[in-house]
Amino acid sequence: MAATLTTAASTQEKLLRARAASAKLALFSTAEKNALLLAIADAIEAKEKSVLAANREDVENSGLEGAMRDRLLLTAARIKDMARGVREVAALPDPIGETLAEWTKTNGLRIRKVRVPLGVVGIIYESRPNVTVDTAVLALKTGNAIVLRGGKGAAQSNQRLVEIMTAVSGVPEGAIELLDSSTRQSVHELIKARGLVDVIIPRGGAGLITFVTENSAVPVIETGAGNCHVFVDESADFEMADRIVINAKTQRPSVCNAAEKLLVHERVAAAYVPRIVKKLIDAGVEVRGDGKVRTLAAGLHVGPAAEQDWYEEYLRLCMAVAVVANVDDAVAHINRYSTKHSDSIVTHDEANARKFLRSVDSAAVYWNASTRFTDGAEFGFGAEMGISTQKLHCRGPFALAELTSSKYEVIGTGQVR
Repeated sequence: MAATLTTAASTQEKLLRARAASAKLALFSTAEKNALLLAIADAIEAKEKSVLAANREDVENSGLEGAMRDRLLLTAARIKDMARGVREVAALPDPIGETLAEWTKTNGLRIRKVRVPLGVVGIIYESRPNVTVDTAVLALKTGNAIVLRGGKGAAQSNQRLVEIMTAVSGVPEGAIELLDSSTRQSVHELIKARGLVDVIIPRGGAGLITFVTENSAVPVIETGAGNCHVFVDESADFEMADRIVINAKTQRPSVCNAAEKLLVHERVAAAYVPRIVKKLIDAGVEVRGDGKVRTLAAGLHVGPAAEQDWYEEYLRLCMAVAVVANVDDAVAHINRYSTKHSDSIVTHDEANARKFLRSVDSAAVYWNASTRFTDGAEFGFGAEMGISTQKLHCRGPFALAELTSSKYEVIGTGQVR
């Protein structure tokens, strides 16, 4: 009982510090915030060895293999990428204080709608230590305090990165807080901290996201799981389709914008299914298919796809393949099974492409490109807080602009109503 109370008090203290820090950060100028970010980037590079040592401890204790191990792993190159990302955020325009609309009423009142910070942002995420830095610098750039609750598998990495960032001169106490990840108690405390935390962002698998959205007393921006699709239409260039499918599935299978499902138009299925299935298998992908796919790929090792497969986000080298009648059938399949993240059509038929782009109800919809581009940096936003699959208050990769709210400044000369 005493241990629980200690943990609760510690979390409460951190949340109170974050709330106090958010009031200070809201007053920081763009120059002050950028200076902090550039200093953080330098510090991360300077402390590379200690970060790698902490990460090595996490990786060795994780027992993870393959794609999941890759999510946790930091390398010298990834740390350099991390620091470069911080500098890119520093170079981006500051949205805080931006005038969204302005007008004057007939009574002389001048009304201005401006961007302001959200306040205190809580993020709950799993074993990707780069998220610790990405989200913290986005919060700082927008004048928000951030409360981080990372996965216990990355505890040492996250702790070291937060120590480095908070040690930078000028970062207010409480601006970046890291909660205990050894138990789920800190998650419960964070999502119930209404009044201290302004928004919660769950970033991880479907189980985590569902738990947070169903139990949080704090408003949630849901960053969804990625059951992403590629549809190869009848007019698709096969070589282009090969490049897109292989890239979307294999370039980094453990992330949410990797493709998990492949749909093929029935008119080209006889030619394309055996071709792409062989290439997927040669790339180390486990392939599952519907009855038509298994018949067309007879002689290749294709397992049966059960109903649950169409809903599953594999996050590994596995892909389910189905034959569909046309673009309408593809759209219906995607809208039924997808997580509304990222989906792509490969086609030379502009009418079919436009129908797909309009009709697929996902945050990012592609025509002749890999789903792997759904990413804040790839979209030109710098780093990202995550990929929102909901429709309020933001959708798709969200970064600086989406980490703001707005308020009205109303200037009068003594008017009364």
